[in-house]
Amino acid sequence: MGKRDNESFAVIGLGRFGSSVAQVLFDMGYEVLVMDENPERVQQLNHVSTHAVQADSTDEKAMKELGIRNFDVVVVAIGADIQASILTTLVLKDMGVKKIVAKAQNERHGQVLYKIGADKVVYPEYDMGLRVAHNLISPNVLDFVELSSEYSVAELTVSRDMVGKTLAEMDVRVRFSVNVIAIKNKGEFNIAPSATDFLKDQDVLIVLGHNKDLKKFEDHIRKVGSR
Repeated sequence: MGKRDNESFAVIGLGRFGSSVAQVLFDMGYEVLVMDENPERVQQLNHVSTHAVQADSTDEKAMKELGIRNFDVVVVAIGADIQASILTTLVLKDMGVKKIVAKAQNERHGQVLYKIGADKVVYPEYDMGLRVAHNLISPNVLDFVELSSEYSVAELTVSRDMVGKTLAEMDVRVRFSVNVIAIKNKGEFNIAPSATDFLKDQDVLIVLGHNKDLKKFEDHIRKVGSR
């Protein structure tokens, strides 16, 4: 999704995850409000936010005074306090916040967040663990994003046998039942590459597929060896 000039975000909970989200959004030029009960954390994020406030996110009156419902997206990034995470999400939902993205500690916590109105639930520790595990298993896997319990997107460095061949010659869709949706090389993207595009040294394939098929493709690249 492209950047919309008027899009605004509020990030509640300034641990490592919340701080990282806030800084990236601010660096991209968005309006960002950051909030935490801890004044030291608020102070630390003052330079990478449009507004930085110390407040109790479970206090509906305080949230209304801050105008939280006017933000396009509110990220509930509260860490270990599951009760505060749930109560904050409830308060935001009751206030009519347009979109709520909430961090969950585990699957059960995530299920509760969805039931009480979160639009999207993220599991940053699990997602990072998944990426690290795939990278440890196969050094050719540069990144791995799980779209669902069955399908994922992976970034894979091309193997030795792929260099100099076209996508049609490699025929990965038939051989491995996966789809190459883009090719990246030194920061440049080739979106929706054609079957006649040649694969070059240092190319990175962005591949979509069923997890078992992606694993089969990863295994092939690891066996053949990268450049």
